[in-house]
Amino acid sequence: MAIDSDGDVRIQGRSLRSLPKVSLHDHLDGGLRPETVLDLADEFGVDAPEDDADALADWYAENADSGSLVDYLKTFELGVSVLQTREALTRVAREFVEDLAADGVVYGEVRWAPEQHQRGGLSLDEVVEAVQDGIEEGEDAAQDAGRDIRVGQLVTALRHADRSLEIARLAVAWRDRGVVGFDIAGPEDGFLPARHREAFDYLAGEFLPVTVHAGEAAGLESIRSAVLDGRALRLGHGVRLAEDLEVVAREGDEVRVHLGPLARWVRDREIALELSPSSNLQTGAIAAWGTAMEDHPFDLLYQLGFSVTVNVDNRTMSHTSLTRELALLAETFEYGLDDLEAFQLNAAAGAFLPVEEREELIDVISDGFARRR
Repeated sequence: MAIDSDGDVRIQGRSLRSLPKVSLHDHLDGGLRPETVLDLADEFGVDAPEDDADALADWYAENADSGSLVDYLKTFELGVSVLQTREALTRVAREFVEDLAADGVVYGEVRWAPEQHQRGGLSLDEVVEAVQDGIEEGEDAAQDAGRDIRVGQLVTALRHADRSLEIARLAVAWRDRGVVGFDIAGPEDGFLPARHREAFDYLAGEFLPVTVHAGEAAGLESIRSAVLDGRALRLGHGVRLAEDLEVVAREGDEVRVHLGPLARWVRDREIALELSPSSNLQTGAIAAWGTAMEDHPFDLLYQLGFSVTVNVDNRTMSHTSLTRELALLAETFEYGLDDLEAFQLNAAAGAFLPVEEREELIDVISDGFARRR
């Protein structure tokens, strides 16, 4: 099996890109086309570190590969700085959806922090409206190209700031106009979800689904707070939940593992893990286990029955796509189509959609994989 220059691969004779996929953890400001960044930087007089799209793509990937979430996050400032007008937000949202559709995604959730896009004087409602306009334009363009896709917004608050209740109210206000859930993001270590308990209490009272970045740059305490304080239905990354697993015996190829109480709770309640393999390597999230893809605890979590999903986190920073992430996992752990389908079914089941629509999405995934065997 070989991954081509576009990240596609044929598994069991089938193109991975053509298979229907679900993307749950994908940041708007982490999925910008480099050429778009350069266009907008020129328009708004923002200095870019490179003046060529390919060179800028390499700059993003090289600087994001830092081994530190804090350093990784520094690469976002360039994109955020050019996303301060309605037109820019609508454009990147439209392109974001088009790129997902071209990668075979049939349902996606795009997360982004509205509070970062008010430097030009836009209100919170105006920035959400601009992104929603772009999403709908992208869905229409995909349909015209013969691809069906639906994308919902995950309105995100910055965990190191103090606007989470305000942003939570914003998310609820837009829940019937494109927003499907809420998230907190930003520097994790030192900023427990508990700091935003008031916002999470409000969201619980409004029955709006929540995913929380946890278990990336911080460990079990962060995950525990996401589950207890945030009432998280999914964990953004959650990879360090593997710290609550203990190998107690090895018998040939068989490994017996003891699950700690937090890990057991997450597994038994099917709280989805939004794992992002390439990003987890770049940020040092799996440093406790190693620095290569084969060291990622993804397969262990999968074999133990956790609801693992595959995500890109930030396509630009990781120079990746969902097709490429799936291909890397298939190559590393010798997965076949049945495994890749299981990851998509997990994601469909964890989507922030009404149960009837999740069932329809599951049918789309199952039918798509069946047709291509």
